[in-house]
Amino acid sequence: MNKDIIQGNWNEVKGKLRQQWANLTDDQISHAKGTREELSGMIQKTYGYQKDRAEKEIDDFIKSNNYKNDL
Repeated sequence: MNKDIIQGNWNEVKGKLRQQWANLTDDQISHAKGTREELSGMIQKTYGYQKDRAEKEIDDFIKSNNYKNDL
């Protein structure tokens, strides 16, 4: 997702991230600040996923929320 778009809609995006990955804390989500690499690492650590699975879940999240660009 385009960083300008994500930063402009960060509160909305954070809410959707919390719905998708409820085990992530608000601090973890805030720390990610829309960067895919940070989000992927936090998903891997929190859920015990391999990198490929975390990346696929992020791709699915982007598609399901109709984001036109990548994180």
